[in-house]
Amino acid sequence: MQNMNGGAALAAAVVVVGLVVRRQLRTRPVSRTGSLVAPMAIGVFGTIGIAFGIASVVKHRPLTTLTVALLVASLVIAASFGVARARTVKVWRGLQNEVLRKGTAATTGLWLTSAGVHVVLALWIDRAAGAGLLGTASIYAYLAIGLGTQNLVVRRRAAAL
Repeated sequence: MQNMNGGAALAAAVVVVGLVVRRQLRTRPVSRTGSLVAPMAIGVFGTIGIAFGIASVVKHRPLTTLTVALLVASLVIAASFGVARARTVKVWRGLQNEVLRKGTAATTGLWLTSAGVHVVLALWIDRAAGAGLLGTASIYAYLAIGLGTQNLVVRRRAAAL
């Protein structure tokens, strides 16, 4: 049953990442608040996912320091990828003086790399936990932190124009 839940979470995450990447490859205005709505919505699922993941572990054994450290490290790595991706996004002033943004091939490459890194970290977290799906369930928190960080950095770059 756990593999089915993990597979469903992975499939949903692939769809979410695909939609995020697709949206980032389109030219669109930099928004003051809109760029934080998606990360906040995904963050709600991330919070629920981590709570579910912790519950799935502690049902069988206590959380270890290594498991918690790996989870925290994965979220710090998500933020780092967000900063790196933000630097690959083109930001410029449009014809009506609006600030526009558009992701590049490098942005897509970093999204794919980030997703791969999370898969490896999730497997490591789940192995360290010895039970449950904490690593797998942390995907939405990873996405929310990475996307939120990216959007904040892009907004800061846009404000400097």
